[in-house]
Amino acid sequence: MKIGMSHGAGGEVMSTLINETIINNLSKKSVNGGIGLDALDDGATIPIGDYEIVITTDGHTINPLFFPGGDIGRISAAGTINDVAVMGAKPLAITNAMIIKEGFNIDNLDKIMKSMDETCQEADVAVIAGDTKVMEQDKIDEIVVVTTGIGIVEKGKAIKDSGLEVGDKIIISGSIGDHGMSLMSFREGFGFDTDLKSDVAPVWGIVEKALEVGGVTAMKDPTRGGLANAINEMANKANVGILLQDNAIPVKKEVKAVSDMLGIDPYEVANEGKVLMGVKPDLADETLNAIKQDKYGKEAAIIGEVTNDNHVLIETPVGGQRILEAPIADPVPRVC
Repeated sequence: MKIGMSHGAGGEVMSTLINETIINNLSKKSVNGGIGLDALDDGATIPIGDYEIVITTDGHTINPLFFPGGDIGRISAAGTINDVAVMGAKPLAITNAMIIKEGFNIDNLDKIMKSMDETCQEADVAVIAGDTKVMEQDKIDEIVVVTTGIGIVEKGKAIKDSGLEVGDKIIISGSIGDHGMSLMSFREGFGFDTDLKSDVAPVWGIVEKALEVGGVTAMKDPTRGGLANAINEMANKANVGILLQDNAIPVKKEVKAVSDMLGIDPYEVANEGKVLMGVKPDLADETLNAIKQDKYGKEAAIIGEVTNDNHVLIETPVGGQRILEAPIADPVPRVC
């Protein structure tokens, strides 16, 4: 068996590769009793004194490098910052390693670095270390970027993606499918007359406002595999069910139009500036109102609740229900 594109696209195929081939071959996967690799959360923690250092790492092979709403520099910074943020930690810094193809345009590299810097400034994050390598033209894509994020949280207050409890409300911080569908339509040159663009953005402002209310039980950013993959992973880890309301999930009309034309479920498409969270029911409305105060949270909505069922279900506008399964892989590859 050989590696295929689906092995890096989120969903069940990637999960099997990570569990059977990567994790099973590693001996020590956590430090000082912190959250480790085998938790398969958005990041890991290292307890030190009264705090926990949160660390995450991410590789980016997006195609194309520049797209409506962002570029590989913005997505590399935001994606890593967001993985730290949804652990409940304040992002502090990232490192940046780049593997660049021989002949790459230096002006484009300059644009990428400026974009990365602007994104970091939004979240008050520093770029504190890095590495640069150049490879022969036939060996790699134009540029591959690998970023590592570092954050801090009080000991015992890190938010896991496995913390859902029956009765919790499910909140999404904004419309879904924007990143994957905008990039797909741009990449394939469909020429839609639309303002659709990627949602790529740092979400620490949203997370910080939600945490101040005090009712968050679980968080995840629905990147590869989209809402469908993230919500199923959260439910499976917590051993709970979830009932979502189809008409409550925000989807832009442009995303729906592109999705319908291509036969792609927007619930399975990557997002790069959204937070999916479980919130205690008595604090859900307050949390929603707090999130809406952030510039990236104005479309936030309560989209369902946690049940004692064994499935993730969606209730349709006519009252029927269907199972929302985790995708085999993200239907739009090379978007993050």
